[in-house]
Amino acid sequence: MTTIELTLSAPVNLRDLGGIAIDGGVLREGVAIRTDDLAYVTTEVASDLVAGGLTAIIDLRSPLEVEVTGRGPLGAYPIAYHHLPLIADVSRAQDGDDFSHEGMGRMYLRMVEHAAPQLVVALNVIAYTPGAAAFHCAAGRDRTGVLAAMLLLVLGAQDDAIVADYTRTGENMVAIMTRTAPVMGHMWKALGHDVDAAKASSSLLEGSMEVSMRALLEALRERHGDALAPLRAAGLSDDTIARLRERALAA
Repeated sequence: MTTIELTLSAPVNLRDLGGIAIDGGVLREGVAIRTDDLAYVTTEVASDLVAGGLTAIIDLRSPLEVEVTGRGPLGAYPIAYHHLPLIADVSRAQDGDDFSHEGMGRMYLRMVEHAAPQLVVALNVIAYTPGAAAFHCAAGRDRTGVLAAMLLLVLGAQDDAIVADYTRTGENMVAIMTRTAPVMGHMWKALGHDVDAAKASSSLLEGSMEVSMRALLEALRERHGDALAPLRAAGLSDDTIARLRERALAA
């Protein structure tokens, strides 16, 4: 699949995680930014992010998605770029689950269990980059939400705070779908999928997003005891956890 000509646009689901309650205080600004796709931001947005202290990008998209868009304007800046796909093939991501909030929760669990090494690397990037790390997928909802949840768990955030951050994306879903439609439509068509069928994900506009994230957190504890156990088994160290907590705590 070849790179397509993209219309540059500002992210519609970008937010700094600063201000969220964690163990010992609140997460300070300028450490972790979650967002929808950074591959086709405007040159103005790219410049503002770098001027604001961005030093690393964590791209959680599949190889195919990266191939479609390239890196965009941010590729021109001397900032670290880490491609850490949480799903190898987006066309098979649901693996039999429907596009429901419960189905997304099951998919999130598979991400944590199967892509734990990528999540551990991402957490190390956030821990050791000198400035802010921005992480993104396409919508900034699912893969991005999983990494945000793992980061907040490491920092000692309570489930309610993790769920509250995740559900904030709900108010942006219509804008997200509009922004990502050209790229996702091109990709689904190239993969031989019915583009209209792919729009079944619009069912996620209904009901409460809270279901998905609570299902992930509950399933991790039911299956592993410690929700971070899959990441610890994949190499998440006490040193990295300590470094993240040191960086994250607001003075």
